[in-house]
Amino acid sequence: MRIGEAAAAAGCTPRALRLYEQRGLLPPPGRTASGQRDYRPAEVARLRVIRELLGSGFTIEDLRSCADRLHLLTQDPPPRCGAADAPDGSGSGVVGRRLAILDAEIDRLTRLREDLARRAFGDRAAFGDRAAFGDRAAFGNSAGADPPPYEPVPVTHRSPAAPPAPATP
Repeated sequence: MRIGEAAAAAGCTPRALRLYEQRGLLPPPGRTASGQRDYRPAEVARLRVIRELLGSGFTIEDLRSCADRLHLLTQDPPPRCGAADAPDGSGSGVVGRRLAILDAEIDRLTRLREDLARRAFGDRAAFGDRAAFGDRAAFGNSAGADPPPYEPVPVTHRSPAAPPAPATP
């Protein structure tokens, strides 16, 4: 199949498919007599694996480091990544590194959230002069009682405003 068909079958764009090929995640496909890329079902299966792994939080660089083994994940059933990730089973390979990075980011975001909550709702010692930030009423707590540790904020998505109607003469 041609590049557009292969990309559609894998859920990506032809541009992404070319990028994966350039970065070494996908071996160069065969070519037709006219020089067009010609993808087989095995390559489309590999593309699906790449897309799934990228969607799971891996980066292209992560996948480059194990590109020689990506074909193994097209097997049915695929082998467990964590078990074969490091030769000694320690998890220090690609999966272990990505988990460590995600854990560090979760810790950073948790600290950031706690700091913001402390600044917004915490005791007066959190940052001295609260006047610069308004009183608790500004944060929706007019009674002055401490708010719950987490108050979800509803998010609404607005459609873009319609363009103005053309002026009539």
